[in-house]
Amino acid sequence: MSEPSESPATEPLADAGQLTADLQLARGDFALGLALHVAPGQILAVLGPNGAGKTSLLRALAGLTPITAGRITVGESTWDDADRGLSLTTEDRRVGLVFQDYRLFPHLTVRDNVAFAARARGAGRDRARRDATTVLDRLGIVELADRRPAVLSGGQAQRVALARALASRPRLLLLDEPLAALDARTRLEIRGELRRYLAEFSGPTILVTHDPLEAMVLADRILVIEGGRAVQEGTPAMVARRPATEYVAQLVGLNLYSGTLADRATRRIDLDDGSSLYAAGHDRDEPADAEVRAVPMVGTRMLVALSPTAISLHTHEVDPGSARNRWSGTIAGLELLTDRVRVAVEGHPEALVDITAAALTALELQPGQQVWLTAKATEVVAYPAP
Repeated sequence: MSEPSESPATEPLADAGQLTADLQLARGDFALGLALHVAPGQILAVLGPNGAGKTSLLRALAGLTPITAGRITVGESTWDDADRGLSLTTEDRRVGLVFQDYRLFPHLTVRDNVAFAARARGAGRDRARRDATTVLDRLGIVELADRRPAVLSGGQAQRVALARALASRPRLLLLDEPLAALDARTRLEIRGELRRYLAEFSGPTILVTHDPLEAMVLADRILVIEGGRAVQEGTPAMVARRPATEYVAQLVGLNLYSGTLADRATRRIDLDDGSSLYAAGHDRDEPADAEVRAVPMVGTRMLVALSPTAISLHTHEVDPGSARNRWSGTIAGLELLTDRVRVAVEGHPEALVDITAAALTALELQPGQQVWLTAKATEVVAYPAP
């Protein structure tokens, strides 16, 4: 009896198409409502705090949780259409799933774990195992083929989980915190490998992560969701430079303020706390000439981003000519980071300031101490609030 005709797992998908989803999902008091488009070969990273709806989105796309309204399509295929009562099974969607705990079958060898998807679709054992070996070889882990998951390291298990997902020749690849279970050293090593593997995948990829660096390195675009709604979407560079919410600002390490444009000529922004900042900074993608760049109208609601490294901290009152932006505050806390010290300053506005450990010692900073802050206007970036 001949085996079902099945393309080898290493061949590119002939039916790879764009993922288009406009969905709503309700579960108890939680509601998720998102619209997204991911092109073939594109990687979309989804960031958000706990409970934002990241996992719910993956489950809906995989067919594990039914949507309550909307449609999901990949290429010319409709996977979900709530109005028509249509919902394909996970198997019929051809989705590749990689979970943060990998979920490898403990009683199967690595080769048989990777061959599982093909076997589930009716492929013969020998054919499925041959294709699994090919995928393992492509990922450089064929030497693990006869081992059981219990003896694998975290990095090895992650590679096997990815191999199993790719061996199913998915039309959509879903990665749920794929590096979260790894130690820092292994995560750094696997991150580079994962980017290379994903670059070879011809379908759309959704990467859910809580790590902004992971999103910046791996993704083509980033979608940020909070409370089941999209709050920002764009390239990694744009999201990093122009955070739309306090959550995003914290992720990318920026101070973020909201206010109103009060003076177009000086770019003075009156902040909501009653203070003001002058913003002459600009994005790298914009013309450097301030005369060329469009300036919003007075009264426009603005967001103001300022890096902690762009703020200078002083223990005495500052000469008025030293910087356009000057204000005082009180040290609320000190936190030792990897290569610097972060100083939290309560003032108008409040700010996080990064200094060196040597500067901390030299200035003899203590909580409750009064300090003065300065920031050049060219370091302050302002943009219309969404």
